[in-house]
Amino acid sequence: MPGFYADGEYDISGFAVGTVEKDKVIDGKNIVEGDILIGLPSSGVHSNGFSLVRSVLDKSGLSLTDQLPGNDGKTTTIGEVLMTPTVIYVKQVLEIINKGGVKGLAHITGGGFTDNIPRVFPKGLGAKIFTGSWEVLPVFKWLQQVGKIEDSEMMRTFNMGIGMVLVVSKEAADRIIEESNSPIYRIGEVIQGKGVHYV
Repeated sequence: MPGFYADGEYDISGFAVGTVEKDKVIDGKNIVEGDILIGLPSSGVHSNGFSLVRSVLDKSGLSLTDQLPGNDGKTTTIGEVLMTPTVIYVKQVLEIINKGGVKGLAHITGGGFTDNIPRVFPKGLGAKIFTGSWEVLPVFKWLQQVGKIEDSEMMRTFNMGIGMVLVVSKEAADRIIEESNSPIYRIGEVIQGKGVHYV
């Protein structure tokens, strides 16, 4: 985390460990070509890529108390946008899992779409992502514009408005989307190959 820790400083973090019944483990081994990628919206940056965020903020000449440019008319400061709490997806994901059809899960953390989604696939499979199929939050548009950041780097660093991806069967996809009480998006599909391809 460049520019964050001084020499001799360190951080302590907490974590939780849970258990799952063996027959209910979702490990991605049943994912096949043609399965659908469903994205759950993020609330913002979700604490990833903040070294780059700080660099862009410095470059912008703005402060944390300035309004975020291009924020769809909302009066929100840059500081408020950057400190928006991370969405915790447990309840929503468990509700979807209980309805069946979920084959894999990818939390979009550091590494963005590019590094996180392929981790859940069996060998020989990749992802095709339909850019434009979900709402990219204004904070990401601002970061990209001010930082002059290429699309590939944005997708490798940030969640771009999608904080959790579920890999589901084709049969389950429409039902999951239709029955959801909150916004979710069909953002892509599983393909033969390797890595993540953006179309």
